[in-house]
Amino acid sequence: MLYHLFKYLDKAYDIPGAGMFQYISFRAAFAIILALLIIIIFGRNIINFLRRKQIGEDIRDLGLEGQLQKKGTPTMGGIIILLAILVPVLLFGKLDNVYIQLMIISTIWLGLIGFLDDYIKVFRHRKDGLKGRFKVVGQVGLGIIVGTVMCFSPDIVVQEKTSEPIETVYVDENGEEIATHTRRFIVSSESHRTTQTTIPFVKDNEFDYNWLTGGNKVLTWILYVLVAIFIVTAVSNSANLTDGLDGLVTGVSAPIVAVLGVLAYLSGHIIYADYLNIMYIPGSGELVVFAGAFVGALIGFLWYNSFPAQIFMGDTGSLSIGGIIAVFALCIRKELLLPLLCGVFLVESLSVMMQVSYFKYTKRKYGEGRRLLLMSPIHHHFQKKGLFETKIVTRFWIISLLLAAITLVTLKIR
Repeated sequence: MLYHLFKYLDKAYDIPGAGMFQYISFRAAFAIILALLIIIIFGRNIINFLRRKQIGEDIRDLGLEGQLQKKGTPTMGGIIILLAILVPVLLFGKLDNVYIQLMIISTIWLGLIGFLDDYIKVFRHRKDGLKGRFKVVGQVGLGIIVGTVMCFSPDIVVQEKTSEPIETVYVDENGEEIATHTRRFIVSSESHRTTQTTIPFVKDNEFDYNWLTGGNKVLTWILYVLVAIFIVTAVSNSANLTDGLDGLVTGVSAPIVAVLGVLAYLSGHIIYADYLNIMYIPGSGELVVFAGAFVGALIGFLWYNSFPAQIFMGDTGSLSIGGIIAVFALCIRKELLLPLLCGVFLVESLSVMMQVSYFKYTKRKYGEGRRLLLMSPIHHHFQKKGLFETKIVTRFWIISLLLAAITLVTLKIR
């Protein structure tokens, strides 16, 4: 909104400073600041409102230390996160950018799914919340929207470069060759719609889903939509499983979003994309503003969500956080980096699947179910082993930071 306003003012009246809003870095910085301020300033009032309405978490006794003390803590705090994302993006984002539009739609869509789940738990007093099949339908719906837009929108293109090697020979004063240097110069550049993605740790690492379908456009669309559905559903549910300790999913997600923001900036900058030999995706740099608001919202939420938590995000937050990360990665064509970047989410999800599968297997074979872990997801396993909650959370944050650093390193390791 402000981008378009100040662009008009700069063009029509040449107001000093109005041109600053044309810079992505300037608007991203303000998005971070505003998101932080929204949560810090208004968070207390929202928490008090939720307490007055008795919108508190219903805690089941799982035998974990300090667990029952959290009973009655206000939940549905994800509403604060979503507001702290949307308001800065609407103010500082370029609203005619297709990637920003897609992220706004995804944020609202996922927020509504999570809100319905929390509403049923809190107000209808149904512990299971929204039935699993309805959650999946909502996630599938979003995957179809994202996959279709990515395949067919004329505004979503990748610019491919054709280059030729040019060799420079260096000679001394006697005319003898002392060194040669080969550089590649771009001879042509063409933008086109594609279903390419990036394969980490591989040289010339662009892979096109179109290759798997033999070039059939309809089959390529179906395949890409299925991939989008799987990624949105998997990452969204994994983040939801990770949300079990004070500040855990919030602190783990912040480095993930920051790295995605860096990758969006590099992919949307023609010079950096050429230097790093990665796909140049025109317009994707605008996602840095969204990433800035997202990081600001997550860090700001820790003000109230760090141990001991004064508010829980609920499914309104956790389902949305994972789904937004998935859509963001699809937009910048880095979805195959998610198993590495979101390694904490992946391990949390695998720990549940392994626990359930092993329990069912041993029950069939031995007549009684056995467990691989003391409890799943895996953060509860460490609680059962006697580790303090804050130590578990901090160590998971450190692991997330490490994985974020390794993900950035993939830009050079091929």
